[in-house]
Amino acid sequence: MRVAVLTTSYPRYPGDSAGWFVADSVDHVRARGVDVEVVGPEQFPHFGIAYGHGMVGNLRRRPWLALLVPPLFAGFVRAARRVDADLLQAHWLPAGWVAARSGKPYVVQVWGTDVELARRAPRLARSVLRRGAARDRRVARSRRTGACTRCMGQRHGRDPRGIRRGCRDNGVVKRALVTGIGGQDGSYLAELLLDRGYAVAGLVRPGAAEYPNLEPVRDRLELLEADLLDQQSLTDALEAANPAEVYNLAAPSFVPASWDRPVTTAEFAAVGATSLLEAIRAVDSSIRFYQASSSEIFGEPSESPQTEETALKPVTPYGVAKAYAHFIVSSYRRQYGLFACSGILYNHESPRRPLEYLPRKVAHGAAAISLGLQSELVLGDLDARRDWGYARDYVRAMWLMLQEDEPRDYVVASGESHSVRELAQCAFAHVGLDWQEHVRVDPALQRGSAELHRLVGDASRAHDGLGWRPEVGFEELAHLLVDADLERLRTPATSMER
Repeated sequence: MRVAVLTTSYPRYPGDSAGWFVADSVDHVRARGVDVEVVGPEQFPHFGIAYGHGMVGNLRRRPWLALLVPPLFAGFVRAARRVDADLLQAHWLPAGWVAARSGKPYVVQVWGTDVELARRAPRLARSVLRRGAARDRRVARSRRTGACTRCMGQRHGRDPRGIRRGCRDNGVVKRALVTGIGGQDGSYLAELLLDRGYAVAGLVRPGAAEYPNLEPVRDRLELLEADLLDQQSLTDALEAANPAEVYNLAAPSFVPASWDRPVTTAEFAAVGATSLLEAIRAVDSSIRFYQASSSEIFGEPSESPQTEETALKPVTPYGVAKAYAHFIVSSYRRQYGLFACSGILYNHESPRRPLEYLPRKVAHGAAAISLGLQSELVLGDLDARRDWGYARDYVRAMWLMLQEDEPRDYVVASGESHSVRELAQCAFAHVGLDWQEHVRVDPALQRGSAELHRLVGDASRAHDGLGWRPEVGFEELAHLLVDADLERLRTPATSMER
């Protein structure tokens, strides 16, 4: 296979760090037996526009250089068309624009200044991304020949289908990596991504057992073992999965248990998110990153409903750890220009929740009592209120966030507050029972001062910016949960797939 590198930063010019990097990358790939030709400045007039401070910096300092950009691009296009290569590796976003017009398969390596360039010239960026697999912002790093072989359609040890990326005749196949894929949200998100044509890899704990939630799609997933607290294992997983998007859903999510395991909660919810962001920086800073935040970060809020601008006042170890992760995502977005965003998700439920979660507990109790399998349901604070939604709706919002042009944080909520009393009444009425005849209150189950009563979200930004709205309301959600448990109790061997 013959690879042509399109660059204005070669060979090694004094003070040109990009040129040194390109030269080292070319030498590294050549050492592996790949025939590399550099379509560099000696083959076309370049006028030194990209040297020193880079194209954006030089144009800012000397605006008159803009007059030389058209002949620069024209010469670049001619040189790219003349070269005899199986694959073009474009070093620099404008070089990607050239490669997109060459009619040849290509990959694009994006640099930090390209983020600013893409913001200032979005039409140029969209043109590059529309014309090839660079649409998913995947940077093809010249030091990884694996990326090149995959682009030519050869099989890869971690991808038995030999997906080709960056080749016009193969269309665009996005790849996503999901942490916490075996949980409620992870399994629903995996199904959504697969339905949208993604190749999906999931991050699982080393030695983890099978995940029942993944049964409907297990044969379509690639599961990779990694430890969120082990930087190297995350780096290895990212290089193996080669994702355009990463969804970090892995963290202990049962809030009351965070008081029993505060250190573990902090490690996985806070340190784990930071480790993953660092791994993305090391492997490919163009990867788009979603962080699962939580309404628990607001704790005892100063206003209700809460928006993305509401001050964070967490009161539980879980909320504190999630607040750290929320802040670190914003910090990395600002400092490093990463496409990283947090979804501040309010309570969202489904039949895939474990029984210790209140809505599932209530639904299971109503279903079991109606079938004569249980005599009573024991609950705590009936006046506790939550903003409840359906998990399938909420993972759709996660996906929409990473399709935007700019990264932002979003509140994802129904905007309605309902009490435990209302939930019990709705669930029991669905099976023709009076909840008051079957529910017993146990004060020992009440959370006391840790109970939060004013959490309700204002998802206006998601409505307006993402076009997202929940499709399942409160009563429909309660009925859906009860129906699922009725089916499960009648046919215990049936896995829940809804």
